[in-house]
Amino acid sequence: MVSFKKLAMPVVAGMLLLGGLVACDREGPMERAGEKVDRSVERAGDKVERATDK
Repeated sequence: MVSFKKLAMPVVAGMLLLGGLVACDREGPMERAGEKVDRSVERAGDKVERATDK
């Protein structure tokens, strides 16, 4: 007979993992702002590259 602890631990771990994955789908305002900053930095880098290629 399988003990309750041996059966419960993987089930609880799986539930926590799935809960964490579901929570990752939502973007907060800081994450969106960070993505905008990333895009701006990439565009600025592209412009610098084009300016130095000339």
